[in-house]
Amino acid sequence: MSVTPQDILSFWFDETPTKQHFIRDDDFDRSIRDRFQAVYNDAAAGQLDDWAKTAEGTLALIILLDQFSRNLYRDSPKAFDQDLKTIKLVTNAIERGDDLALPETRRAFLYLPLMHSEDLSMQEKCVALFRERLPGSPNIPFAEQHHATIKKFGRFPYRNAALGRETTPAELKYLEGNT
Repeated sequence: MSVTPQDILSFWFDETPTKQHFIRDDDFDRSIRDRFQAVYNDAAAGQLDDWAKTAEGTLALIILLDQFSRNLYRDSPKAFDQDLKTIKLVTNAIERGDDLALPETRRAFLYLPLMHSEDLSMQEKCVALFRERLPGSPNIPFAEQHHATIKKFGRFPYRNAALGRETTPAELKYLEGNT
Protein backbone atom coordinates (compact mmCIF):
# COMPACT_ATOMS: atom_id res chain seq x y z
CA MET A 1 0.00 0.00 0.00
CA SER A 2 1.46 3.36 -1.01
CA VAL A 3 1.43 6.33 1.34
CA THR A 4 -0.28 9.52 0.19
CA PRO A 5 0.19 13.13 1.32
CA GLN A 6 -3.13 12.83 3.16
CA ASP A 7 -1.78 9.83 5.10
CA ILE A 8 1.13 11.96 6.34
CA LEU A 9 -1.12 14.90 7.22
CA SER A 10 -3.68 12.68 8.98
CA PHE A 11 -0.97 11.01 11.05
CA TRP A 12 0.65 14.32 12.03
CA PHE A 13 -2.43 16.47 12.63
CA ASP A 14 -5.20 14.01 13.51
CA GLU A 15 -3.60 10.93 15.06
CA THR A 16 -0.70 12.58 16.89
CA PRO A 17 -1.33 14.80 19.92
CA THR A 18 0.19 18.24 19.37
CA LYS A 19 2.42 17.91 22.46
CA GLN A 20 4.06 14.88 20.83
CA HIS A 21 5.44 16.92 17.93
CA PHE A 22 8.30 18.48 19.86
CA ILE A 23 9.29 16.05 22.59
CA ARG A 24 11.83 13.29 22.67
CA ASP A 25 10.02 9.95 22.78
CA ASP A 26 11.67 6.75 21.59
CA ASP A 27 8.33 4.98 21.14
CA PHE A 28 7.01 7.79 18.94
CA ASP A 29 10.26 7.81 16.94
CA ARG A 30 9.89 4.05 16.47
CA SER A 31 6.29 4.41 15.29
CA ILE A 32 7.40 6.96 12.67
CA ARG A 33 10.20 4.63 11.61
CA ASP A 34 7.85 1.65 11.32
CA ARG A 35 5.19 3.52 9.35
CA PHE A 36 7.11 6.05 7.33
CA GLN A 37 10.80 5.13 6.91
CA ALA A 38 10.28 3.80 3.38
CA VAL A 39 8.26 6.82 2.25
CA TYR A 40 10.85 9.13 3.83
CA ASN A 41 13.54 7.37 1.80
CA ASP A 42 11.47 7.84 -1.37
CA ALA A 43 10.96 11.53 -0.58
CA ALA A 44 14.66 12.07 0.19
CA ALA A 45 15.54 10.42 -3.13
CA GLY A 46 13.25 12.83 -4.99
CA GLN A 47 10.76 10.15 -5.93
CA LEU A 48 7.86 12.10 -4.40
CA ASP A 49 8.75 15.55 -5.72
CA ASP A 50 5.47 15.64 -7.65
CA TRP A 51 3.70 15.98 -4.30
CA ALA A 52 4.96 19.58 -4.27
CA LYS A 53 2.41 20.52 -6.95
CA THR A 54 -0.19 21.19 -4.23
CA ALA A 55 -0.15 23.02 -0.91
CA GLU A 56 -1.09 19.84 0.99
CA GLY A 57 1.47 17.75 -0.88
CA THR A 58 4.19 20.29 -0.17
CA LEU A 59 3.29 20.31 3.51
CA ALA A 60 3.36 16.50 3.61
CA LEU A 61 6.85 16.52 2.05
CA ILE A 62 8.00 19.11 4.57
CA ILE A 63 6.68 17.07 7.48
CA LEU A 64 8.43 13.99 6.10
CA LEU A 65 11.74 15.67 5.36
CA ASP A 66 11.90 18.25 8.15
CA GLN A 67 9.92 16.82 11.08
CA PHE A 68 10.18 13.06 10.57
CA SER A 69 13.90 13.32 9.78
CA ARG A 70 14.47 14.60 13.30
CA ASN A 71 12.58 11.61 14.73
CA LEU A 72 14.12 9.04 12.40
CA TYR A 73 17.71 10.22 12.85
CA ARG A 74 17.72 11.83 16.27
CA ASP A 75 21.23 12.83 17.44
CA SER A 76 22.64 12.06 14.00
CA PRO A 77 23.85 14.30 11.17
CA LYS A 78 21.24 12.59 8.94
CA ALA A 79 18.55 14.46 10.89
CA PHE A 80 19.59 17.56 8.94
CA ASP A 81 20.32 16.04 5.50
CA GLN A 82 17.13 17.32 3.90
CA ASP A 83 17.18 20.85 5.35
CA LEU A 84 18.19 22.56 2.10
CA LYS A 85 15.52 20.68 0.17
CA THR A 86 12.85 21.70 2.66
CA ILE A 87 13.95 25.34 2.44
CA LYS A 88 13.39 25.16 -1.32
CA LEU A 89 9.98 23.58 -0.79
CA VAL A 90 9.00 26.37 1.62
CA THR A 91 10.29 29.12 -0.64
CA ASN A 92 8.45 27.73 -3.67
CA ALA A 93 5.24 27.29 -1.66
CA ILE A 94 5.38 30.90 -0.43
CA GLU A 95 6.05 32.20 -3.95
CA ARG A 96 2.93 30.35 -5.17
CA GLY A 97 0.85 31.50 -2.19
CA ASP A 98 0.35 27.90 -1.08
CA ASP A 99 1.11 28.81 2.52
CA LEU A 100 -1.95 31.05 2.63
CA ALA A 101 -4.13 28.19 1.34
CA LEU A 102 -3.36 26.14 4.44
CA PRO A 103 -5.14 26.43 7.80
CA GLU A 104 -3.03 28.41 10.27
CA THR A 105 -2.22 25.39 12.46
CA ARG A 106 -0.80 23.61 9.42
CA ARG A 107 0.83 26.70 7.93
CA ALA A 108 3.10 26.94 10.96
CA PHE A 109 4.66 23.60 10.02
CA LEU A 110 5.29 24.87 6.51
CA TYR A 111 7.46 27.63 8.00
CA LEU A 112 9.40 25.42 10.45
CA PRO A 113 12.25 24.54 8.05
CA LEU A 114 13.12 28.24 8.08
CA MET A 115 13.26 28.12 11.87
CA HIS A 116 15.50 25.05 11.68
CA SER A 117 17.94 26.76 9.31
CA GLU A 118 21.36 27.92 10.45
CA ASP A 119 21.23 30.69 7.82
CA LEU A 120 20.48 34.07 9.41
CA SER A 121 18.51 35.30 6.39
CA MET A 122 16.20 32.26 6.67
CA GLN A 123 15.75 32.99 10.37
CA GLU A 124 14.81 36.58 9.58
CA LYS A 125 12.34 35.38 6.95
CA CYS A 126 10.85 32.93 9.45
CA VAL A 127 10.26 35.57 12.12
CA ALA A 128 8.73 37.92 9.54
CA LEU A 129 6.40 35.22 8.18
CA PHE A 130 5.17 34.23 11.61
CA ARG A 131 4.59 37.87 12.61
CA GLU A 132 2.91 38.87 9.32
CA ARG A 133 1.03 35.73 8.31
CA LEU A 134 0.38 34.12 11.68
CA PRO A 135 0.05 37.05 14.11
CA GLY A 136 -0.55 35.86 17.64
CA SER A 137 0.93 32.45 16.89
CA PRO A 138 2.47 30.67 19.90
CA ASN A 139 5.39 29.92 17.57
CA ILE A 140 6.52 33.55 17.37
CA PRO A 141 8.59 33.41 20.59
CA PHE A 142 10.24 30.19 19.37
CA ALA A 143 11.03 31.79 16.01
CA GLU A 144 12.53 34.80 17.81
CA GLN A 145 14.53 32.53 20.09
CA HIS A 146 15.94 30.52 17.17
CA HIS A 147 16.77 33.76 15.35
CA ALA A 148 18.60 35.13 18.40
CA THR A 149 20.65 31.93 18.72
CA ILE A 150 21.73 32.03 15.07
CA LYS A 151 22.43 35.75 15.29
CA LYS A 152 24.64 35.18 18.34
CA PHE A 153 26.46 31.98 17.31
CA GLY A 154 25.88 31.54 13.59
CA ARG A 155 24.70 28.01 14.32
CA PHE A 156 22.70 25.97 16.82
CA PRO A 157 25.12 24.88 19.54
CA TYR A 158 22.90 21.94 20.54
CA ARG A 159 23.64 20.38 17.13
CA ASN A 160 27.39 20.43 17.66
CA ALA A 161 27.70 16.90 19.07
CA ALA A 162 25.57 15.33 16.33
CA LEU A 163 27.46 17.21 13.62
CA GLY A 164 30.92 16.61 15.10
CA ARG A 165 31.53 20.31 15.70
CA GLU A 166 33.67 21.65 18.49
CA THR A 167 31.68 23.63 21.06
CA THR A 168 33.10 27.03 21.92
CA PRO A 169 33.27 28.24 25.53
CA ALA A 170 30.45 30.74 24.84
CA GLU A 171 28.31 27.96 23.34
CA LEU A 172 29.01 25.72 26.31
CA LYS A 173 27.86 28.46 28.65
CA TYR A 174 24.72 28.88 26.56
CA LEU A 175 24.05 25.12 26.57
CA GLU A 176 24.45 25.06 30.34
CA GLY A 177 21.79 27.76 30.61
CA ASN A 178 24.07 30.60 31.62
CA THR A 179 23.48 32.79 28.59
